[in-house]
Amino acid sequence: MSISPIKRESLEKYFSNLYTAKVKVNDIKELGKAEKTKELKGFGYGIPYLFELLVNGETKRVVIGTMRPGDFGHEHFSDRAQILLWQHSAFDNIPRHVRSLDVGAFTVDASLKSLGDCKEFFLITEFVEGEPYHLDIERVGARKSLTKLDRQRCRALSDYLVDVHSVKAKDPASLYVRRIRDLIGHGECIMGLTDSYPSGLEYVDEEFLVKIEKKCMDWRWKIKKKTHRCARVHGDFHPWNVLFREAADFTVLDRSRGEWGEPADDVTSMSINYLFYSLQIYGRLDGPFRELFETFLTNYLNKTGDEEMLTVVQPFYAWRGLVVASPLWYPNLQLDVRKKIFTFITNVLETDRFDLKQVNSYLSC
Repeated sequence: MSISPIKRESLEKYFSNLYTAKVKVNDIKELGKAEKTKELKGFGYGIPYLFELLVNGETKRVVIGTMRPGDFGHEHFSDRAQILLWQHSAFDNIPRHVRSLDVGAFTVDASLKSLGDCKEFFLITEFVEGEPYHLDIERVGARKSLTKLDRQRCRALSDYLVDVHSVKAKDPASLYVRRIRDLIGHGECIMGLTDSYPSGLEYVDEEFLVKIEKKCMDWRWKIKKKTHRCARVHGDFHPWNVLFREAADFTVLDRSRGEWGEPADDVTSMSINYLFYSLQIYGRLDGPFRELFETFLTNYLNKTGDEEMLTVVQPFYAWRGLVVASPLWYPNLQLDVRKKIFTFITNVLETDRFDLKQVNSYLSC
């Protein structure tokens, strides 16, 4: 799905209005590719483009991105508009996040404007240099050992959440209840993930997914009353949304699903990846990944004193488990790894208090 080609003149007119200065578009290319283009030919939804602009003699680089229509609650134009409008309002309200410069729309006549007779929305952010954190984790797996930098970055990410979550919501009741409700029913969360699993899989069936949903519903009623926990959150804090530069200097991307929520959301989103990569290499939480997992969580718990979080992480780990076991996101994942993730989900949902020293026991039937 794409829109009509957008001419360079329309782009320059839009950017000139944005910067209140005459702007020349020097370069356009799909982010991550080297090929340049003169105009946005059939600008694809969900494909980010990097623009090099000349503004009053100064070179600036910005990124224009859209959302791809599809599952996970993104089916309608209004779904995608809601997300991009919120992102523009929220990106600048959390430390280290890439800045949003504007939110706008592509119109039916293939021009750009702030809003109005729009066909699809887009978001413009600053371009930030950096290497995604998942490459660090992949290097750890290849070496099967940790460097001083690996440990430093793990602690830096944990410290970041300590800082982010230190800001509490002033009116937490409705915000927290909604966030826990969205954890279950949002298109990007638990039910959106279970709906995305096709039928006929040899490793998971409808009966299992129904049990998971029911158990998570029980957890919703346990957790939603804990409104005192409502804090500033990122909402999608995983290794693909963190860009590192030198040492432990990093920027985060793509804050999601609201400014306020449950801190366990961010903690589980990052930490499950240490388990995920470890399962692919060791078949359990072991080696350098065990150290990263325990360092990340122990540092966070020691500095926040939030032992209560261990009684609310369960449905969040279930959600993130459904993500990393997904045949859609990870079609080539080993069968035994998927099975262990599903066992982990089942056992964690049956656990009243998560024990970070006993993770391997959650991987056994």
